[in-house]
Amino acid sequence: MKSWREAFRVYQDPQVLAMLFLGFAAGLPILLVFGTLSAWLNSEGIDKTTIGFVSWVALAYGLKFIWSPLVDRLRLPLLTGWLGQRRSWMLLAQVGIISGLLLMSQSDPQQGLSWLVAFAVLTAFSSATQDITIDAWRIEAVEEEKQGAMAATYQLGYRIGMIIAGSMAFVIADFISWPIAYLVMAGFMLIGVFSTLRIKEPDHTGAHAEWEKEDLVVRLMAKNTHLPYRIRRMQAWFVGAVVCPFTDFFRRFGWHALLILAFIAVFRISDITLGVMAYPFYQDMGYSGSEIGLVSGFVGKFVTIGGALVGGVLVVRYGVMRMLMVGAWIVIATNLLFAWLATQQPLLVWLMLVIGADNLAGGMAGTVFIAYLSSLTNRLYTATQYALFSSMMLLLPKFVGGFSGVVVDAVGYSWFFIYAATLGLPAVILIALLMRTERLR
Repeated sequence: MKSWREAFRVYQDPQVLAMLFLGFAAGLPILLVFGTLSAWLNSEGIDKTTIGFVSWVALAYGLKFIWSPLVDRLRLPLLTGWLGQRRSWMLLAQVGIISGLLLMSQSDPQQGLSWLVAFAVLTAFSSATQDITIDAWRIEAVEEEKQGAMAATYQLGYRIGMIIAGSMAFVIADFISWPIAYLVMAGFMLIGVFSTLRIKEPDHTGAHAEWEKEDLVVRLMAKNTHLPYRIRRMQAWFVGAVVCPFTDFFRRFGWHALLILAFIAVFRISDITLGVMAYPFYQDMGYSGSEIGLVSGFVGKFVTIGGALVGGVLVVRYGVMRMLMVGAWIVIATNLLFAWLATQQPLLVWLMLVIGADNLAGGMAGTVFIAYLSSLTNRLYTATQYALFSSMMLLLPKFVGGFSGVVVDAVGYSWFFIYAATLGLPAVILIALLMRTERLR
């Protein structure tokens, strides 16, 4: 077991530090199509059920595995030759995010909700594409033992981006307007663009050539010798880019792959379901936009950063699986605090207590989970496999979260938060099964 000094020294690695800026670029847009967007719609008098369904915009993050093979393999004209495979897609995605936010800033929820939702879809799709490339860069840039630290600095930058998209957006909306808030957020995304232009492309050329040696690809090329070479190459590219990443995962883990995917699908269902209604809850409790921005978007996110950094150290010292179990339990416990908060007077100290505990738990659990997902990937198929895992992580939670407004309208906030907490129990059970199967190997 490494000493505490050795565990903390990992944060001095240049690639680990670079994740701070990429994490910022990833964290800025997600709230703007999720929690912050829910608050904007709620302030405009949109009903809770509609707000819940609008949160399905974020399903783009759960479906990104569909186009991840293209991001992993397809070269972009001019851009790939200039920036490389990862950075070219990062830049394209960031242009899409900026465009989507600018268009959202010109929208009116009362008069054109459908247009606002469409522009939010563009933002979410581009943001999900950016996530594919950033995740691939993160895994390819350093060795496996540093992935916990990479996850921690990613979370640090990610949460700073969320602070800007949360606290600053709320303050701007409180004093000026929501459209201006989104206009300012589009400007902050330029940090992501500058970061993409500054980082170095990882050396993944050798690994990417290896897919051509996969049995499926070799057999396909041999079987179709009667076809023109260009057609065979296109077929081989599709099999290597789309089919092989999935067959590789199941070949490496066997039937345990199903258990792993089931766990990934439910680990974040509790906190994501709660998150859809968190900002409307604060507003309905009587907290002002500035109070919400200060506590949730600013203080809470710094607590999350602390939790993320601690999580990275704990992964290095104690390992991933034990910390996954701890993370699952503390997320359930802190979600129950919201049920308690719903029965209290709207005092700022209670809001700080509950949001602080929730963000500390989320930061720790998030870092550990990212490190776990990273450990599952084969570097031959980094972007595609990690996109599959992160899509599984979000798809079911985002879908279930879409019904949050229905639950709140039916039973109120207190019972909704209890319901959200119980959704975390399947993850605890599956972690226990995964720990048992690892011991039996």
